[in-house]
Amino acid sequence: MLDHLPELPICADVKTAVVISTRGLCKTYPNGREVLKGIDLTVRQGERVALIGSNGCGKSTLLRCLIGLHDVTKGEVTTLDETFSGVPSSAQRSRLRRQTGFVFQKHCLVRRRTVLSNVVHGMLSEPGNWRGFAQCLAPEAWRRAALGALDKVNLADRANARADALSGGQQQRVAIARALVRRPRLLIADEPAASLDPVSGHDVMALFTRLCADHDITMLFTSHDMAHVRDYADRIVAVKAGRILFDKPAATTTDSDLEETFRVENR
Repeated sequence: MLDHLPELPICADVKTAVVISTRGLCKTYPNGREVLKGIDLTVRQGERVALIGSNGCGKSTLLRCLIGLHDVTKGEVTTLDETFSGVPSSAQRSRLRRQTGFVFQKHCLVRRRTVLSNVVHGMLSEPGNWRGFAQCLAPEAWRRAALGALDKVNLADRANARADALSGGQQQRVAIARALVRRPRLLIADEPAASLDPVSGHDVMALFTRLCADHDITMLFTSHDMAHVRDYADRIVAVKAGRILFDKPAATTTDSDLEETFRVENR
């Protein structure tokens, strides 16, 4: 089970600890396209924050800047106690990766490998990572952690099945187990339910939020499904034309707020 892994340090006021902070974050691509135009954002420990906005507004770019996958053109980012401007160091990227779980719209599983091996791949950022390429090479502790993670997503009985033998919803649950096997402090999910049918999508989002709450994992996700956003986020941050349009509790976000987020401006 997951419980055997080392516990994260407990902060005296863990619920108010800042996990992500940006000040004046700007991102311009080499072709001159300005995507982010001064983002100020704070995310605290244990929060579930939804990023919403039209295609091309900068949501996915923002996610990548926050975890050092994209360099920052201007401004400052602090994520998981790592502060950087411009290009984060390779050591910072490594430390961020070890503390962050990732789930994307595409499951990104190795289809011909077993479910258990795919979850063990979540340990590839650990020391001795070559042993994470297959469950037969992995230390016993990694295999136990992977089986525990599969149990959490109700797939322990499919551990030895090939990944491509599972349904889309089951494959996304494997991706969740892989993301959570190291007990990350932060979970990044980019359109995690977009490729699933409505029932499977609801089940996956409910599972995400329950597991994050159980283990006090901060969750930052993007979605175009406003029902998911309202049901599974504590806060909604709307991005429009590279800027934050609003940042407010999900419970007080109105239909008018959402309509304004996706309204196409007259040119």
